[in-house]
Parts: sequence; C-alpha cells; structure tokens
Amino acid sequence: MSIFTMDKVKKSFTNGEVEEEILKGISLTLKEGEITALVGASGSGKSTLLTIAAGLQNASEGKIIFEGENINALNQEQIRKIRAKEFGFVFQFAHLVPFLTVEEQLMLMLDIAESKLVKKDRVREVERILELVEMDHRKTAYPSSLSGGEKQRVAVARAMIHQPKILFADEPTASLDSKRSKDVMTLIRNLTKEQKVTTLMVTHDEEMLTYADHVINMRDGVVFKEESAGVY
Repeated sequence: MSIFTMDKVKKSFTNGEVEEEILKGISLTLKEGEITALVGASGSGKSTLLTIAAGLQNASEGKIIFEGENINALNQEQIRKIRAKEFGFVFQFAHLVPFLTVEEQLMLMLDIAESKLVKKDRVREVERILELVEMDHRKTAYPSSLSGGEKQRVAVARAMIHQPKILFADEPTASLDSKRSKDVMTLIRNLTKEQKVTTLMVTHDEEMLTYADHVINMRDGVVFKEESAGVY
C-alpha cells in the first residue's frame, strides 16, 4: 500500500544572481513495508530529495503527499509535528546525546513524539526494541563507552521507538566497516518489515542495495532509472 508520493517536485537555489535547479520534477511512490534506496553520484540531488521528503526543507514546486495531505503546503509547526510523530531518522553518524544513557535516549524520543504510553508501557517498549537491536545489555551505558556499530544500533532503535510510519535513512552505514554495515542494514530491513514502515534511504554503497526492495537512480536532479533490487 502506498502512503507517500512525490509529484513533480522541484527545488531551486539562488547562487548570487544565478538560479540553480537541483531537482527537476521528481515523481515517486513509496510503499508500506518496503525499502527504497536512492543512489547517484555526488551532486545528483539524492540528499536534497531526502530532506525535502522528510519535511526538513520545502520544495520550490510540486506536491509531497503523506496520508493524503500535501505536507509541502503546511506551515512549519504542522510539519514539525508530523516529523516528530510519524517520521524516524537515521543519519551517517548516530548523533546521540552525550549525557544520556542508551535507555534515556529512547525515552527522550518518546517525549518528543508525544507518546500516549504511560510510564510502565514506555519502559516495556524501550526494553522490547533494545532487545530487537541486541542492545538491552547496554541500556545504562553512555555514548562515550559504545563502539561505532553500537551507537548506530541505538540510533536505529531511537528512530523506531515511537513506531513511525516512515523512516528516512541518510547514508546510515557510511561510517561503519563492512560487517557493522551489514548488521545495521539487517536491523533496518527487519524493523521495516516487522513494523510495516516505509523506508527511504540514501546510500553510495552498492552492497547495501541488496537490502532494498526498490532502487531509484538519480543523475543531475532527475530519475534516470528505477528498478527492483536483489532483496537480501
């Protein structure tokens, strides 16, 4: 089932007196429970497309339809609420809060998402997802004592703790070695399927494409090829 579409999305920036068009009318559809990977050379527009899809910046033209509503037409506060409650984010680096334990990182995310769970249910949910990412034994640890792979596992758990409908992942394995990259992508894929999340991921690592359901190849601000991936 499709819950997210982009229709003829364009993005332009003004550089001095010159207007530069970064996205040139992108249309795509994302489906529930599937991973769509965006690939392309540096400057192809894939990261810009991801940030616009996630409501982190506005499109110059076009529609971004999430659950029937054009989020590109909403004000910043309305978009912020959608991001907090309905979207999850994983970036190249974990960006964990240094003075919070692993458990507290996830509790904070539930606060940001304005979760309606009472305290005891929040504790259970944190324990559940930490077990899924195999970090329950480190729940009282601080980020400074975690390895790179462990930090990224916590980042994935934090992104999924409030059960978002869409996960945006921007180069989630770029800072990891091959083994840890596969571990993190296996987590993302499993959680995408189990929680029926719609995942949009930017990656430059062709090995990570085997975990995707669809691959969108971008070049110079346009989609030049879209294909099914070799699913892991």
